[in-house]
Amino acid sequence: MKEGIHPEYREVAFVDVQTGSQFIIRSTVQTRETIEIDGKVYPLFKCDVTSESHPFYTGAQTRIVETGRVEKFRQRFARTEGTRARKQG
Repeated sequence: MKEGIHPEYREVAFVDVQTGSQFIIRSTVQTRETIEIDGKVYPLFKCDVTSESHPFYTGAQTRIVETGRVEKFRQRFARTEGTRARKQG
């Protein structure tokens, strides 16, 4: 491998700004801020959304009621089906 062309791969602290949860993983992300966790200083990257705060993972996701969608489809289809029957007959 060529020297000096690859980004530095190191441990980085990611913080969810909504929940305040922190996790440390290896990354090449470039940051200007640092944070001290358990006596060790890590580069800090602030995340808007993580699995700790995303509605899909927390179970707070609002689900679309399928019956309402099906009923709307049936109403539209019934109107078009009725017009076809009148035109053919």
